[in-house]
Amino acid sequence: MKKYFSMLAIVFVSMMLSACGGALYNNDEEKRVQQTPDLDSLSSIQRAIDAYQQDTGVLPIKNSETDTDIFVKYQIDFFKLTNGGYIAKSPDNSFEQGGIFQYVIWNAEEDPTVKLIDLRMTERLREVNLRFMSTEYPQFKERIADYVYTINYDNIGYETDVAVESPYSSNLLPLVISTEGVVYVDYSIELQQFIKENGLTPTPGEDIRYLIADESPVLPAYSLPYTVDENNDVIFMYDPVKAKEQNKKQQEEK
Repeated sequence: MKKYFSMLAIVFVSMMLSACGGALYNNDEEKRVQQTPDLDSLSSIQRAIDAYQQDTGVLPIKNSETDTDIFVKYQIDFFKLTNGGYIAKSPDNSFEQGGIFQYVIWNAEEDPTVKLIDLRMTERLREVNLRFMSTEYPQFKERIADYVYTINYDNIGYETDVAVESPYSSNLLPLVISTEGVVYVDYSIELQQFIKENGLTPTPGEDIRYLIADESPVLPAYSLPYTVDENNDVIFMYDPVKAKEQNKKQQEEK
């Protein structure tokens, strides 16, 4: 049921983006500003977050479900920051101002850091999720890892496979689906490129999404866990049973 509400959240955000899409940009410069990560804005919001936490003892975040995607979970509540006088307004490239980025807090428990979620992919996820859910039988195509499949786009009304723009490069990223019936973005190509360019040799079993999350201003949202094999090649690391157990454990700890 919570997975269902998570998909509805994607639907809501993407509908809002679509509704605003025609009026978002008055000129090319405004479009560039609203679609580009801005380090000055990140630094400014980081200072505001730090000051708010120091004054109140808590983070200015919105409520979320316990099993919400870890990268999307801690969304910044700009009302709390503006109402408290920590900032004058939310950044120009934020969703609240018509931009494509959701401002979130990464590593909230140990080292709260302001990061971004690229919301452009939510429209595609919404479309595929709705079409996939509308079929009588799950439209899995090819198994690519335990519990992870490609999507049979032909059977859900697409003439070609769907891909989304990467927030890290000019690459187009494919979508995959879990046996739980949830559509995800496949960041394999970006993760492989990242560990190669940085000369990294992660430990098999380590979730390598955290490596790129720590270094980039944009988080790999709507993704499954990844690790590497003995050849340092990126592979999926997803087990729905273990994921549920982990979520339950986190709830109990809180």
